[in-house]
Amino acid sequence: MEIIFKIIAIGLITCFAVLIVKPIKNDFALIIGVVGGIVIMSMVLNCFSSLFSSFSNIVERTGLNKDIFSLIIKIVGIGYLTEFSANLCSDCGNNGLADKMLLGGKVALLVLSLPIINNILSIVTELLP
Repeated sequence: MEIIFKIIAIGLITCFAVLIVKPIKNDFALIIGVVGGIVIMSMVLNCFSSLFSSFSNIVERTGLNKDIFSLIIKIVGIGYLTEFSANLCSDCGNNGLADKMLLGGKVALLVLSLPIINNILSIVTELLP
């Protein structure tokens, strides 16, 4: 729980630093914002190791298909990374590129979700008389 307070603190400090530096040196403000985002992302990525071990335990206890679980983790990861990257582009003032990155992420998510959709359809067709 304390990790969220650290993330919020770094985010607010970065935001205030950008506000202070931006009128003086716009280029440095951009660098400060990017570095703050990278620091926050590294903190978030450190949390994923415990999350993955917890999910692995759930998969082992329930007997779920490991391939489906792996796909779900990839889908969530692509969603987060795409959103972070697109927001970074938006912060840099390149909204057009950010929109294209979001579109690419959505297409990648759709492609990755096809095996899950096929599994669901096969289960549904087995249940129908």
